[in-house]
Amino acid sequence: MTSTSQNTINNSKTTITKIFILSLVLTLITSFGFAQDKKGVTITVTVENFLSDEGKAGVALHTYQTFMKSNGLQNAESKIVDGKATFTFENVLPGNYALLALHDKNENGRMDFENGMPTEAYGTSNNSRGYGPPSYESSKFTVEKEDLDISIRL
Repeated sequence: MTSTSQNTINNSKTTITKIFILSLVLTLITSFGFAQDKKGVTITVTVENFLSDEGKAGVALHTYQTFMKSNGLQNAESKIVDGKATFTFENVLPGNYALLALHDKNENGRMDFENGMPTEAYGTSNNSRGYGPPSYESSKFTVEKEDLDISIRL
């Protein structure tokens, strides 16, 4: 093979490599651009009926997998003012969720119990009440394309 033929082959390999790298970079840039388009909705939660303004209010956004088992997908704390607290959860993707709200009066970051019964007020989305712990099924709601305003009463 002549030196000119070898140079032509090397130039072709370099060109192919450059095209491959350029294609890969453009694909990644396009993918990141579309990933940013997957912005979810905003859920504004107002928790009402606190018996006092002492302590903190907490709300957690849960799926079936996390409800009553672990921290929520998003968790928030707030001061209580005039018996109310407001929270905002942003970029929530479509699906089914449930909210748990707690009046953490002693600010220890958890619900307290005495003889197996909660000693701090709590509530759930849909304001479901019943005997025993709250259930995901009675508390769940669906997120679609529209922002939501949810009210929870303790």
